[in-house]
Amino acid sequence: MKLHRVFVLAAAAFCLAASSLIAAEAAKRRPITHEDVWLMKRLGGPVASPDGKWIVFSVTEPAYDAKEQSTDLWLKSLADDTPARRLTHTKAPEGGVSWSPDSASIVFTTRREGDEASQIYRLNLKDGGEAERLTSLTLGARSPKFSPDGKQLLFVSEVFPGANDEDAIKKAAKERKDRKYNARAYEQFPPRFWMTWLDDKKAHLFVMDARAGAKARDLLAGTKLAELPGFGGGQGDDGQNLEAEWAPDGSGAVLSVATNRDAAAREPVYTQLYFVAVAGGEPTRLTNDKCSYGNLQFSPDGKTLFCLTDPNTIDKVYDLSRLASFPWPFDAAKKNILTANLDRAVGRYALPEGTDRVYFTFEHAGIEQLHSVSYAGGDVRDEPSMSYGTTGGLNAGGRALVGTWDSVANPAEIYAFNGAPKRLTAFNVDKAAALDLPAVEHFDFKASDGLTVHNMIVRPAGFDPAKKYPLFVVIHGGAANMWHDTFVLRWNYHLLAGTEYVILLTDYKGSTGYGEAFARAIQLDPLRGPGNHVNEAADEAVKRFPFIDGTRLAAGGASYGGHLANWLQATTTRYKCIISHAGEADLIMQWGTSDSIWGREVNSGGPIWGDSKVWRDQSPVLQAGNHEKGTGFKTPILITVGELDFRVPMNNAYMWFALNQRLNVPSKLLVFPEAGHWILRGEDSRYWYGEVRGWLAKYLK
Repeated sequence: MKLHRVFVLAAAAFCLAASSLIAAEAAKRRPITHEDVWLMKRLGGPVASPDGKWIVFSVTEPAYDAKEQSTDLWLKSLADDTPARRLTHTKAPEGGVSWSPDSASIVFTTRREGDEASQIYRLNLKDGGEAERLTSLTLGARSPKFSPDGKQLLFVSEVFPGANDEDAIKKAAKERKDRKYNARAYEQFPPRFWMTWLDDKKAHLFVMDARAGAKARDLLAGTKLAELPGFGGGQGDDGQNLEAEWAPDGSGAVLSVATNRDAAAREPVYTQLYFVAVAGGEPTRLTNDKCSYGNLQFSPDGKTLFCLTDPNTIDKVYDLSRLASFPWPFDAAKKNILTANLDRAVGRYALPEGTDRVYFTFEHAGIEQLHSVSYAGGDVRDEPSMSYGTTGGLNAGGRALVGTWDSVANPAEIYAFNGAPKRLTAFNVDKAAALDLPAVEHFDFKASDGLTVHNMIVRPAGFDPAKKYPLFVVIHGGAANMWHDTFVLRWNYHLLAGTEYVILLTDYKGSTGYGEAFARAIQLDPLRGPGNHVNEAADEAVKRFPFIDGTRLAAGGASYGGHLANWLQATTTRYKCIISHAGEADLIMQWGTSDSIWGREVNSGGPIWGDSKVWRDQSPVLQAGNHEKGTGFKTPILITVGELDFRVPMNNAYMWFALNQRLNVPSKLLVFPEAGHWILRGEDSRYWYGEVRGWLAKYLK
């Protein structure tokens, strides 16, 4: 198929041709502020009704005081251009929306007054009225889904070991609340995830009649599957994500579940497919391989089960997620990889009625657009979508195909994609129009190792081509990630640029959006090769753009971007200052204190006690000898970290600060006690941005 580089080049050419017009328009606009970024309304992905006439989506109205922030559900007609209307008016956020088959009502989860945990509520959209609470479970409920006939609900809740009914769960919860001691005990890895200590609760699948007061039944209680030591769903911020989808006839559900979570320190965790009957009994295993399956959807006619699959290649650091299908009734032997010939990972996909094609997105060179493939597979083609920016949140109902779209200059809004993209909402349009938000500009170069490296630059507000601007090289995390043409909250390109800096965004080797081989190229070269790409990209930007001052360079990043920021400080003196958030100091320490192990061993060539030199040769802290050589550890660095970060624990930041202080390098450490891997509190974010800009101003005069 033909990828969309042509659109990228066309967008860049358009930007250059219209530069004078843009400059004139920009003069009427003002630079972005932290208040603009933080208080911009945040839209969730739309959920279309089964008849294709409506969508429901969430809108978060942020506030610096978290108590003043609200997230409500909104309803929008797809049949006309009437504005969306608010359905709920509460402080507590609502999510997990599912439509009834007759498109007359929705269910969702929220935690309202009197709820000790999130519960399922039902809202009748046809007759109106208040939402009615359907569950009152001790450990709450999430991910509700109507059965095909609308009479039952499937949902996820958690259980304590050995507690097979609500009374037992309530008793166990009380015993834990009343116990005198305070300790955590573990016999499985990992003991913690992102910013949460894990416990022994497990996610189970429940079913109940879709009415208030109905009794919920645990479909997995007492099963051999659920009693396996490695049983569990994928870990998420709200607990284990046990994914399930109703079978077309309503007799049961297809379940994506792991059975080797207890081996997470030694091998990949595989999520396999099972069928569990509503009537009860032991779940039936449908797949029996080393792949992972998730994001389940049935075709509108119920004859095909679609999913995304990952082969979990045991000796590779990265695999593409591909779109797959199975016939229904299920036949594992007839597994079909629809995107086998597409060298990109499939993002979201949707199945509108009236077509035999699956619509999906994938990343490519900073943008994410709409594509499709037939049910038979193999014939991937481009579909009408925006030529720049990021398409996301795809969802289908009836013949409707909807999602979100945003770019660096356009905060996310809801769009319809039946034909040419059509914007359906305008929550942030006027506010964004008042801001000077230059579009990203794309360029490629061939690195010294022969790989082609894609980049984007962002010019400052009020840009004057006659001036010379410092360059701030911002490094994305991941490393399996890609810089997007998108409006972001953390490390917002325009807020970092202000009126003073040009921003450079480089997709070094290991990034996604350029094929499987490019993403895997980081294996056995976790920092040096990507760091070289970042340095060479900075050199290329200085050479290409005469308005960049090559004597005033800075670099910074978060997570893996923080790892690379530390590596750059350890190995080069070309930057005037560096910012490192959640940055790794030592490969071996990170292996032993993070919430993941196996992937780090694959990337570095074996366990830390093996003969791979990567652990030592590319560990940033062990490059301290470069200080005496004059080739590293000379650059002033701002180090920031969340105290609750369990992905890159704060001992990394402490060690990096200690090392810089020992070497007498100008350094500053900021610790955010209430932050995890990301800084998500409004006032913390405002303070962090202020410190970053102050650090840049101090050293890039």
